[in-house]
Amino acid sequence: MATKTVPAPISGKRKREESHPNTAKTKRPAVGPEAKITFKDAADSSAKPSLVQRTGSAKAPARPETVFPINAGTPASETNGSSVPAPLASTIESHDGDIHLQLVTGSYERVLHGVSATIPRDLFRTKPSSNQDLGRPPHDANNVKFSDTFLFAAHASSIRCLAISPSTESDKRYLATGSSDERINVYSISTAPSTHNHQVDLPSLASTSTTSENPRNRSLGSLIHHDRAITRLEFPAKGKLFSAAEDNTIAISRTRDWTVLSSIKAPIPKPQGRPSGDTAAPGETPAGVNDFAIHPSQKLMLSVGRGERCLRLWNLMTGKKAGVLNFDRSLLAQVGEGKYSSGEGRQVLWNAAGDAYIVGYERGAAVFGVDSKPKALITPSPTTKLHQFRMVPPAGEAGSGELVAISTEDGRLLFFRVDGAVSADGKDKLPPCTCVAQLGGAEAGIGGRIKDFEILTLQIEELPASPISLVVTASSDGAIRLWTVRELGSVSTEGGAPQQVGSLLGTLETGNRITCLGAFVLDGKAVGSVADEAEEAEMGAVENSEVSENE
Repeated sequence: MATKTVPAPISGKRKREESHPNTAKTKRPAVGPEAKITFKDAADSSAKPSLVQRTGSAKAPARPETVFPINAGTPASETNGSSVPAPLASTIESHDGDIHLQLVTGSYERVLHGVSATIPRDLFRTKPSSNQDLGRPPHDANNVKFSDTFLFAAHASSIRCLAISPSTESDKRYLATGSSDERINVYSISTAPSTHNHQVDLPSLASTSTTSENPRNRSLGSLIHHDRAITRLEFPAKGKLFSAAEDNTIAISRTRDWTVLSSIKAPIPKPQGRPSGDTAAPGETPAGVNDFAIHPSQKLMLSVGRGERCLRLWNLMTGKKAGVLNFDRSLLAQVGEGKYSSGEGRQVLWNAAGDAYIVGYERGAAVFGVDSKPKALITPSPTTKLHQFRMVPPAGEAGSGELVAISTEDGRLLFFRVDGAVSADGKDKLPPCTCVAQLGGAEAGIGGRIKDFEILTLQIEELPASPISLVVTASSDGAIRLWTVRELGSVSTEGGAPQQVGSLLGTLETGNRITCLGAFVLDGKAVGSVADEAEEAEMGAVENSEVSENE
């Protein structure tokens, strides 16, 4: 399918020649009959690189760029622009002794909000004295300073998902946002903290009092190669973008020129004899890719879709289907999918080693091995809806086990051990995974659902050798909370109830109903100075005036 880039507007009277990426027509692979999933055959069938690792020789065309607007009310037509990037484990160094984070949120109000958070290092040494203090900052709410980086209407409809790429050589990252308006907006975000010279006081819709604009943040354009709402975005590497939509396709785009390298087409599910609900038009069948997960080897990919009770395996070396795993009825009953439930998978993710994967449903999840057989169950207590799944980065503790973090409808973040399931009561029942820790919830005074969250691993020089897990949660009520969590692997599970872990560092009320979240550490170095940027802008204005006179 062809891809088209819609450049963002640029001020000036100079006439520009629009350049588009080379249109690539890709043949969609035919979907064959259903087969049993075989990981070994799909992973070892060829030695050639996968679609994620392939690169072309075409030169990227020149693209006009636009600086991010701040608090702009521009229509979307004029502002087109716990996988999520690997957690950070590098040593954090800062010239002012603070930790700088870049937070990005999307909302139902189609607002793309960028926030810069500055955390003093002293806060990482503070521990809560009791459970009553878990929902409060340790000293003062102003210890963590928030400032707006950008805030504008990025799409014509609600923002459904976003993804942030790994850092590139030029100290920048790519940001991709997907919306119900069928567009994918692409931006370039600097990884260097903004200087004080760019902090100005502007009206803000959020509770932050300052605005810290970074002139290196740019809008690159829009991708419109999907025909329905975007459901999932991911940068498995800095050179590739995977995107899924309700048109049952998963597209692979190259970030160098944003050309579609391949488009994987999933079959449209057959009607199951039940109402279509609000996921499809009247008389149609619910369709679309709910989620996908790329194997750590970047040769395999799993996907789950709407309206079907199965899991699909794709071979990324050929772009074709490798197998289908139908969910057993007894398994669906154990994870809380009743007779009138959809039974479809809503989340899927691999573990760090790639030898197991987790399929999440509405109120539970199941852990599968490489033999496609379920090994254990994940069920929250009390029962509630599950929203986001993230694998917890290993802390390097012996015998700590592998953990998965899950956000819930009632404001909790639950940590389950996926490699240490206890024995089951019956022969046909799967053993449950142990919930070792909990963050938030009613005990911390948090009741709103956590729609999305990120886990960052920090290694600070002044503190002990063990890394610190920094958790960023985003709730549907518009609150962004920063938590610090330590020693998850050494938490005792005796007594049955999970222990409360973590300490709240700060809270920001954005005023928007948040749908998705992205976060990373601002550890890059600024290229050039403010004087150089001003001189470059002045030279550009002179060039524009000369072109206008010649015309």
